[in-house]
Amino acid sequence: MKIALIGYGAMGKLIATLAANKNHEIVVVVDESDADLSAEELSESLKDVDAAIDFSVAEAVKRNVEACLIADVPLVEGTTGWNDEKESIRQMVEKSNGAFVFGANFSIGVNLFYRITNFAAEIFSQFGDYEAFIEEQHHSRKKDAPSGTALKLKDIVAEHIKKDFSVSSTRAGNIPGTHRVGFDGAADQILLEHLARSREGFASGAIVAAEWIRGKKGFYEFTEVMDEICQNRLR
Repeated sequence: MKIALIGYGAMGKLIATLAANKNHEIVVVVDESDADLSAEELSESLKDVDAAIDFSVAEAVKRNVEACLIADVPLVEGTTGWNDEKESIRQMVEKSNGAFVFGANFSIGVNLFYRITNFAAEIFSQFGDYEAFIEEQHHSRKKDAPSGTALKLKDIVAEHIKKDFSVSSTRAGNIPGTHRVGFDGAADQILLEHLARSREGFASGAIVAAEWIRGKKGFYEFTEVMDEICQNRLR
């Protein structure tokens, strides 16, 4: 598969390494030097690729989506912090019959953690004496807080537990990413935790998403991709 990388920071470089290990070819790299390109100009470099993976900045997401739609290239969107534009981007993708998959977190483990959290929240919702809380930690360079993953976990828990609960964020050092979902009662506390040891899990998931979206049309969240993969493996 021929892949375009949009954003060539730590994540982009890691994706390039893992993609090569899976016999994929990185044929286009879009970095900071291309920040001033218009969507039309960027699309010219994307026409010969099978999929694009974006880990750039939130401010560039709309342009990158437009470029991929013009070039008719599926886009895996790993950048966070653009949630306010999600509905307008959905409309763009659907109007152009494009292919787009996004995720608050592309880690395979985190997406399994979502499923565990959903199951736990449903159970604890039956016992009113337990209150939920969410904590997340990331490196000091991460701009958005709470993280997209924490907000996704909040949405999952809130589907079952209607009482307001807190979401707290820490930004320090080089923490790859830690997320905790807790249920606290008078007699005890149950704590679920996902600890990322490196960014490799995020990069691997983004490549899985690129392999999955190839040849498809539509607007998908990575949780839907993982649901399909899990269902196929559990049959």
